[in-house]
Amino acid sequence: MNPIRFALIAAAAASLATGAFAHATLEQQEAASGSYYKAVMRIGHGCDGAATQTVRISIPEGVISVKPMPKAGWSLETVSGPYANTYDSHGRTITEGVKEIVWTGTLEDAHYDEFVFRAKLDGSLAPDTTLYFATVQECTTGENAWVEIPAEGQSRHDLKSPAPGLLITAPAAHTH
Repeated sequence: MNPIRFALIAAAAASLATGAFAHATLEQQEAASGSYYKAVMRIGHGCDGAATQTVRISIPEGVISVKPMPKAGWSLETVSGPYANTYDSHGRTITEGVKEIVWTGTLEDAHYDEFVFRAKLDGSLAPDTTLYFATVQECTTGENAWVEIPAEGQSRHDLKSPAPGLLITAPAAHTH
């Protein structure tokens, strides 16, 4: 086998292996402070072969005006509570909102699916910070808790069950 073909096969295998460890991931992993963000959480498999029955996504501070997308065949619930800070939403002060989204249905281990919600990323979120969306899969047997947040200086790749992260970027410059 020639060296270039071998390198391409090795690179493809490495990307597949990396994807296998990324069990709950956000489709878009960067968004601007102050923007509206469409979150697409991907669930790639069940729990050691068992079907997923519930997907819970915790909403971090600074993510407001959350609206989940219903899924055919799944029930949808939101859990609301007080924010640690107050936020401005179109001239109105808000002090509480959605803190968790819960979808309940069935996702066989052999399939993958996406769970979608829209939210506003508050303009006070500093660029180059990462927000973590702790995600828990409850299955017919067991669960996968993608809730680990890297410590200062630690890579999320060092964690066994990393929470999906969203890197906050600088707001886009407005041109008129």
